[in-house]
Amino acid sequence: MTLQQAQQQVDGWIKTVGVRYFSELTNMAILTEEVGELARHMARQYGDQSYKKDEIAPSPQGREGVGLLADEMADVLWVLICLANQTGVDLTSALEKNFEKKNKRDAERHQRNEKLK
Repeated sequence: MTLQQAQQQVDGWIKTVGVRYFSELTNMAILTEEVGELARHMARQYGDQSYKKDEIAPSPQGREGVGLLADEMADVLWVLICLANQTGVDLTSALEKNFEKKNKRDAERHQRNEKLK
């Protein structure tokens, strides 16, 4: 699936099953919430935090851990696509322009970064 196809499919779903888009501000808040949920699981699976006793702790290498992260990442992507659709952003074009920017700006920057060696 391309980004353009994803934008079209999300738009179709929103207009049929979802009835309508939430407001841009509401979707921004939801995006923040979804990123927080992803961050929470990343911190517990790959960072120094642990799950609480009453939570099921998925294994980072196990399918349940990967599946959980994939689901959270998909939630983030979904809401980002909603925001792009609402604001008229073509994510394919935006990503292509972002690559151009990074290739010019960072052409040698990371190669010279001692912290990355």
